[in-house]
Amino acid sequence: MFAKEVKAFVHRNRVADVVNALNKARFHNITIVDVQGILKAMNSKEQNYSVEIGQKVVNEVKLELVCDDESRLAEAVFAIRENAKTGQPSAGWIYITEINSVIEITN
Repeated sequence: MFAKEVKAFVHRNRVADVVNALNKARFHNITIVDVQGILKAMNSKEQNYSVEIGQKVVNEVKLELVCDDESRLAEAVFAIRENAKTGQPSAGWIYITEINSVIEITN
């Protein structure tokens, strides 16, 4: 069984384009979570100071999806990379991990 989890950390203002591109490519089980990270801010409005962490953070989005086919994995990564660009040298990260087991929740 081929199953990979794709996690991408992208700037909040790019997530709509990323999700639209993934939907257009027929990816539908996408999870989106607001997170705080230490990506390089695009501007001062994007950055906040975190008292808990003791430094500036950026409100970003963690996007997650599962691919069960190697060609679909490449398609998902391409859609994310192309649509998460901000014009900066680094606009986020994509992590791919292997899924060892899948258990369906049923009645």
